[in-house]
Amino acid sequence: MAAAVNIAFEAPDNLNGLTPSQHRPIDLVHLATQTKGDKALEVEILQMFARQARGCLAALAAQRSKVEAKAAANRLRNAAMAVGALRVASAADLIETRGANADTLASISAAVLEAEHFILKLAR
Repeated sequence: MAAAVNIAFEAPDNLNGLTPSQHRPIDLVHLATQTKGDKALEVEILQMFARQARGCLAALAAQRSKVEAKAAANRLRNAAMAVGALRVASAADLIETRGANADTLASISAAVLEAEHFILKLAR
């Protein structure tokens, strides 16, 4: 009987398991929380994010000044955090801390492209 009680109150083996939503380009659980489950609003917000991300990438590629690049990366990071695009946010954070160079621009471009493809699949 004591063994049964111990099993019942032990933490499950998969307690630290991976949650699929956090390993997608967009964390859908986070987005659903932000939109209170409104699917039409989710799609609209994701499409707005995709447009804003493209604009920020264009500003980063132009590299007029370090201040403008940092501001564009900050806008992109904040927008990505709002929708749950965690990879985009971390790539934008690299640009804010390390500056815009070939490696950081490639990583943020890849993250945004991955998020855009995911958004397009959802919008079908």
